[in-house]
Amino acid sequence: MQKITLVGAGGKMGMRLAHNLRKLTYLTRYLEISPAGLARLAEAGLAAAQPDDCIRDADAVIFAVPDVALAKVTGDYVPQMKSGAMAVMLDPAAPLAGKICRRADLSYFIAHPAHPSIFYWGPTPQEQHDHFGGVAAKQAIVCALMQGDDSQYPLGEQLASVFYGPVAKAHRITVEQMGLLEPALVETLSSTCIYVIRQGLDEIIKRGVPADAARDFLLGHLRIQLAVLFDEIPGAVFSDAANKALERGLREFIKDDWRKIFEPDNVREQIEAIT
Repeated sequence: MQKITLVGAGGKMGMRLAHNLRKLTYLTRYLEISPAGLARLAEAGLAAAQPDDCIRDADAVIFAVPDVALAKVTGDYVPQMKSGAMAVMLDPAAPLAGKICRRADLSYFIAHPAHPSIFYWGPTPQEQHDHFGGVAAKQAIVCALMQGDDSQYPLGEQLASVFYGPVAKAHRITVEQMGLLEPALVETLSSTCIYVIRQGLDEIIKRGVPADAARDFLLGHLRIQLAVLFDEIPGAVFSDAANKALERGLREFIKDDWRKIFEPDNVREQIEAIT
């Protein structure tokens, strides 16, 4: 793998990847068509390439574009790719929904960041404030070879470990398992629960609790609650009173059938909704 092309290089995600792809010894070309994206590339000192100059000879083409645009963008560029090349996607949604252009003679690799763990404590301020990852804080990534010979997997993982770097661990899973992780687990479930918690904070502030006191109290308790529930403190458990409050909360506002979001048909509906 000697020639890499990054499609959507001037976008929010594309710029994150472009910064790290500079570390490669490979020839990397940056493809962007929007005026705003071209301006961001120029500001970063990166020259934008033309499709005719960077798609046909690329060993790997990374599609850093939104899910809703992947059908059109892959439809434009995948037919131009050389046989045996690798198409790299950054999210499983559009591939699982069948909304990407497919060719039997290409390999398809999907890699997604886990983002730095809430239990990761970097020694420098830069690491501590790198919440997204890809700058200073180490993170895990999940990878799947959707199509292609198994010998292609290490090439995709190596490339993903660079553009998502610094990477502490790369997990190989299936594309279907990736869909269970996102959107089902971390967006449909986790984002919703955390959003409601934030709404709860706003509500008690409206009821007169000083905002700083409420925020400090909540975030401190979230830290210890997560540490207990995710086994960061060996042997630690909630108090009897906390367990009683938890059981009441489950009865009051959590539906008994919430696990249906992980059923295959439900996951497909979630993916359809976001693509």
